[in-house]
Amino acid sequence: MKEILKINNLKKAYHTKRDETLAVDNFSFELRRGEFVAIVGPSGCGKSTILSILSGLEEKSDGEIIKEENLKLGYMLQDDSLFNYRTILDNCLIGLEINKTLNKKNKDYVLKLLETYGLKEFINSYPENLSGGMRQRCALIRTLATKPDILLLDEPFSALDYQTRLAVSDDVYSIIKKEKKSAIMVTHDLSEAISMADRVIVLSKRPSKIKKIFDINLTKKSNPINNRKAKEFSYYYDLIWKEIDFHV
Repeated sequence: MKEILKINNLKKAYHTKRDETLAVDNFSFELRRGEFVAIVGPSGCGKSTILSILSGLEEKSDGEIIKEENLKLGYMLQDDSLFNYRTILDNCLIGLEINKTLNKKNKDYVLKLLETYGLKEFINSYPENLSGGMRQRCALIRTLATKPDILLLDEPFSALDYQTRLAVSDDVYSIIKKEKKSAIMVTHDLSEAISMADRVIVLSKRPSKIKKIFDINLTKKSNPINNRKAKEFSYYYDLIWKEIDFHV
């Protein structure tokens, strides 16, 4: 698969009047087209900081980010961040409004996404009328509306209960694959990472550096729920668990 994003020696330091805190150090990685990558590591190690830098929400302190020309990134936050006073359709159109690219063609594209992924009958409803899983689907469609090439997913299922989390991870995974997008997901859930990703990056404690990258090869790989039943699943879980500095 062709590489569409290359990160060389990324560094992020936060400065105060008294000192400097190094959050990310020497992070280097290449993302291939159509690939789903998960980033795991101990709490507070800087996983979300990497996504914030890639999305442009934060400035890097050093390093290089090389992207294909006209490459677009979409950021899906932990919280669905839907506006309660806007309908589901209007929530999904907000990115196009901000980018000043809302036109009939793009609106029709969003309507088709809503229809394809089971939200057509709710386009005139408000977020309070949707279940947690439906709200996450809506948030993903809002992100897809601007037609990004890469989706950045920051703990996208953390606010959901366990059963809903499993179902929504299946939904989100199938949508990303069907729409042929690349994705980088930050998660603290190893099962989630292994069941969804093609590769799992393990970060060290802060300042975060890459400790190891695992290629995930599961027999008869399909959707995340079924992938958890693969015979190799527990093998990867044990390997990755041993690499993470949880007790720090």
